[in-house]
Amino acid sequence: MTGEQPPEVADERTALRVRSSETVHHGMVWDVRRDEIELADGQTVTREVIDHPGAVGVVVLDDQDRVLLLRQYRHPVRSYLWEPPAGLLDVAGEDALLAVQRELAEEADLVADEWHVLVDYYNSPGGSNEAFRCYLARGLHDVPEAERHEREHEERGMVPAWVPLAEARDLVLAGQLHNPATVCGILAAAAARDAGWDSLRPAGTPWPERSPGRGQRGRGQ
Repeated sequence: MTGEQPPEVADERTALRVRSSETVHHGMVWDVRRDEIELADGQTVTREVIDHPGAVGVVVLDDQDRVLLLRQYRHPVRSYLWEPPAGLLDVAGEDALLAVQRELAEEADLVADEWHVLVDYYNSPGGSNEAFRCYLARGLHDVPEAERHEREHEERGMVPAWVPLAEARDLVLAGQLHNPATVCGILAAAAARDAGWDSLRPAGTPWPERSPGRGQRGRGQ
């Protein structure tokens, strides 16, 4: 021990110089960008980045303390995964809370009276700028039958399950659930409940880490 004051343990946003940036692949949802970055010590490195629009999801908790999970096929990992309702932030300028409320209605036929921010994280910061905000929703009501969204593609076959929060937490810790929104959201919800929900943030809490959207971060930034 040197007696030095330890640094504050909190992530810090910064803007190292990007000497050059080019899009090497333009995809249907996200791009791949190759950046040349000047590090703080002057060294220059080249990194490829998945330029992602970001996403939101919601841990839905009913009055029996059960979490809603949806079984959905995820082709890149060749697996059916159990996940909370979630979706991309692929509408330019859309408010994150409105986006997640839409996803809850479309994927689960539910609306909620009470919304809070549960946890924020980057999905894979070593190679992607995807930021994910996970909300907590309570006070649930069904969407009227005539107003329900017609699901398509992988979403057509989604199977819902209501799982007690403690059981869902144990499934995460046992390695039975792997989707990052499921893992982070369920563990955060269990911890927040154990703390009397004091850690919850208002639904409109600013989100400076939100993904900038593809093509919006270029040279010199």
